[in-house]
Amino acid sequence: MLNSCGIYKPTDARKVSTNANERIKKNMEEGRGFRLGNLGKKSGGDFQFASSNPLWRAALEKLNFAPLSNVDYAGGIIVTDWFSEENSNEQIKITIRFLTNEIRSDAIAVIIHKKICDNKNNCKINNVESTLNSEVRFAILKKAAQIKNKDLVKKKDSSDPVTLPKDF
Repeated sequence: MLNSCGIYKPTDARKVSTNANERIKKNMEEGRGFRLGNLGKKSGGDFQFASSNPLWRAALEKLNFAPLSNVDYAGGIIVTDWFSEENSNEQIKITIRFLTNEIRSDAIAVIIHKKICDNKNNCKINNVESTLNSEVRFAILKKAAQIKNKDLVKKKDSSDPVTLPKDF
């Protein structure tokens, strides 16, 4: 009866293990099922701080000229407020989405919106697809690489040299 609705899928008992743990492992490897993880268990958690992420630090440093409206490290997003040059009816907003913590060309997405308002405060907002997106992304990635290299040098300089015993 349930066979026709697609929920029930008959299997050959000779090919399926009787060990529940083996079946669970196989299902998880094939992407079926879900895990509850550490639900109900107390743990200290895994914390990553923005101050240790060169990509995040570089983005904040490069966007320091603009007012920020949303900065969410856990969500991986930085959004500036609308800003413009003095006495201009055009404003832009920059959004940086972090796709990975690694410093590489596809690590961040830069989204730029332009708002043009007339004298009656009627505004039109458009998504900007230009070289400016790439320039902002490249500037952030370049700065992140510089920060990472500087941190590595600082870490190397602060670590004690390893010495071997004389009779080694």
